[in-house]
Amino acid sequence: MKYVTLSLWMGPEIRHPMHQFVMDHDGYEASYLLRWNDMGAAVQTLLFHVDGWPVEPYREALDHAPRVQEYAISPCPDDSFYLYVRGRPTDADTDLIDAFTRVGLVIVSPVAYRADGTAELTLVGPGGTVQQAVETVPDSVSVDVREVGEYDSRRLDTGAALTDRQFEAVAAAVDCGYYGDPREGSVDEVADELGCAPGTAAQHLRKAEARVMADLLEQRNSSV
Repeated sequence: MKYVTLSLWMGPEIRHPMHQFVMDHDGYEASYLLRWNDMGAAVQTLLFHVDGWPVEPYREALDHAPRVQEYAISPCPDDSFYLYVRGRPTDADTDLIDAFTRVGLVIVSPVAYRADGTAELTLVGPGGTVQQAVETVPDSVSVDVREVGEYDSRRLDTGAALTDRQFEAVAAAVDCGYYGDPREGSVDEVADELGCAPGTAAQHLRKAEARVMADLLEQRNSSV
């Protein structure tokens, strides 16, 4: 059983307006599609975790998004929030659904919509089916194959929801000895490596640690 991790790029003329909002506004790193329910091509019901703050500008953008029919927001204590949304997919969304929704193929959540404009997802299935899906992505969408191999959920799931910036912070922390015993590095060193304020570096580390620990706990509970 094979997997492929893809990074997709769509131009602003076909990109979903809420993904464009994440790109255009500081404080929003990524939105993660956790669960979805497609009722044909007419309507989608989606659950996101949005890594960003504050909520109100995002809410205002939702109010003006022409394809959004209904939504609800649940804030989290870590400057993020959950988003339930029901609405009509864009034409580009429909084309991607047609490419990736096929017999023998599974989309592994989360699907990450990042602030750099890319959407990253992982597909799992027989090698030939995975290849067919990649080949049928519309020409208007640029596809970068990031990784291919034999599927192992333990390796893919842990840390899969980290933003690029959070991953960079963790990598810098490991390099400087921040996680050593005894601890040798400091948040200031991580911040220097990232080129940001120590408070921002500390926030990246806290969010990354919380997500990785939650993933590990969920894996442990599901195996008991």
